[in-house]
Amino acid sequence: MALLQISEPGQAPEPHQQRLAVGIDLGTTNSLVATIRSGAAAVLPDVQGRALLPSIVRYLPGDRVEVGYAAQAHQADDPRNTIASVKRCMGRGLKDVAHAENAPYDFVDAPGMVQIRTSAGVKSPVEVSAEILKVLKRRAEESLGGTLAGAVVTVPAYFDDAQRQATKDAARLAGLNVLRLLNEPTAAAIAYGLENSAEGTYAVFDLGGGTFDISVLRLSKGVFEVIATNGDAALGGDDWDQRVFCWIIEEAKLAPLAAHDMRLLLVKAREAKEYLTSHAEARITARLSSGEFVDLTLDTESFCRITQHLVHKILGPARKALRDASLAVDEVKGVVMVGGATRMPQIQRAAGEFFRRDPLNNLDPDKVVAIGAAIQANVLAGNKQQGEDWLLLDVIPLSLGVETMGGLAERIVPRNTTIPCAKAQEFTTFKDGQTGMSFHVVQGERELVADCRSLASFDLKGIPPMVAGAARVRVTFQVDADGLLSVSARENTSGAEASISVKPSYGLADADIERMLRDSFEHANEDVHARALNEHRVEAQRLIDATRGALAEDGSLLSSEELKNIQEKIAALEKAFPDPRAIKLASDALNRATEEFAGRRMNASVRRALAGKSIVSLGA
Repeated sequence: MALLQISEPGQAPEPHQQRLAVGIDLGTTNSLVATIRSGAAAVLPDVQGRALLPSIVRYLPGDRVEVGYAAQAHQADDPRNTIASVKRCMGRGLKDVAHAENAPYDFVDAPGMVQIRTSAGVKSPVEVSAEILKVLKRRAEESLGGTLAGAVVTVPAYFDDAQRQATKDAARLAGLNVLRLLNEPTAAAIAYGLENSAEGTYAVFDLGGGTFDISVLRLSKGVFEVIATNGDAALGGDDWDQRVFCWIIEEAKLAPLAAHDMRLLLVKAREAKEYLTSHAEARITARLSSGEFVDLTLDTESFCRITQHLVHKILGPARKALRDASLAVDEVKGVVMVGGATRMPQIQRAAGEFFRRDPLNNLDPDKVVAIGAAIQANVLAGNKQQGEDWLLLDVIPLSLGVETMGGLAERIVPRNTTIPCAKAQEFTTFKDGQTGMSFHVVQGERELVADCRSLASFDLKGIPPMVAGAARVRVTFQVDADGLLSVSARENTSGAEASISVKPSYGLADADIERMLRDSFEHANEDVHARALNEHRVEAQRLIDATRGALAEDGSLLSSEELKNIQEKIAALEKAFPDPRAIKLASDALNRATEEFAGRRMNASVRRALAGKSIVSLGA
């Protein structure tokens, strides 16, 4: 039998068990996972104590995969199989990927989302991202000692429907139950607002490795209301790296580079950028495969000069966000800085000059998004405590609509509409006797369909033949809390209906996801073994802690030989931790050794409870 837990009257023998939920910041450069522990949000580190996980995946022969720091170490020597900044490829075709010509990868320009050829086969950005998410999921379950009930995964506010769907597909492939996709600036605002009890209008300035977002929020008595959002899903710290990379090539007068030399110099460019955050100049040295030696010095003045156009690109979305929010600069109470790239002094300076106030940096810009996501995940998992009532009102970043005659885009859901939402509009037939209509769903702010992102197409059939303009077809757009879209059409006279859950042309089809899931089953045994080991470890540690607590309290009930035997069994259990079977055997041995002790504790507890009381008083 298991060791009995003795508790005071009215108290449970075990603490209240909450549903395990986490927030995940799937970043371009680094990713991390956070949760709520003892009422406070905290980032979960790896076994070496590192909070950040480099968003880098390396594929090796034999279906072996390295993720994080292990992959990062091979960026230069194995560039074609070591994939970094994959977030910039999520939901995008090759023509949409910035600086693809400078990337050392073997891109596959297949229909739909761009893919990358590796030694392990052709991989989509969804599969690469799933590998990162798997590591974070495993880290969380090992840290928390149980299976996750769900996760909130953050996305850039300016991610379109295709990019959001691709992110959700990656989480699904990693085995995560996605409670919600949460915009990164909104997550940061939650963390900042709850940490500082802030109220008023705030701008969240989020510059990460691959994306830039700015959101304007109104914080008031537990309500987080996004008023407007803007940004650039193809602008981030990587672009500063690219500009330094180009500067190195120009200054050193280098010929076209091999793939590993290209990656080496990109790594050096990033290191120089980060070094210039706190130093006046950075030395860049590298030995190329051609034998050439690069030895350059980049100072802060030159760095600011060659990247000035990137700073200007940031200020445009900031102006648009304020205009959409109908706010003047002086109506913004504070500017919260989010994302590792905001550490650059010129970014801090630009944000301060634009908003005419010092930016707020009291929360770690690398961690604040994950912390906000963890807070939201805790609420969605049903762990919200009394007095923690607050409401989140987010918006859709880009307008949604349909194509009309002449290739025009008719907006049905305007940008910055609060989600979830449903909006409808009536359309009619164009020709006499028309019995069907085709609907082309698009996303964007341009007037012409050709300038917007195509999301999906579907047909409505069964319309009664009538004169042109007589039929009334009601088209309804529904956007869920994740910002994902479904569209339906209904002809009012006949009741004919058609609908589609939008799977963007740049997303993965269900068949693709099923194929990837089948592939993942090949590694199921490894996953099962890892989970079993973790579960056994957790149970064993609980048994050890309970036994030691009992010995400290009632060790006098044992003889010296009995005490020695139990302590030996504890030591044997601690030594068994790497092996699940050995853990089980050692746990069983410890349980058997403590059976008699548990009985004596129970008897002693009963005697203490009855001491000084008569039968008459007990009967009363």
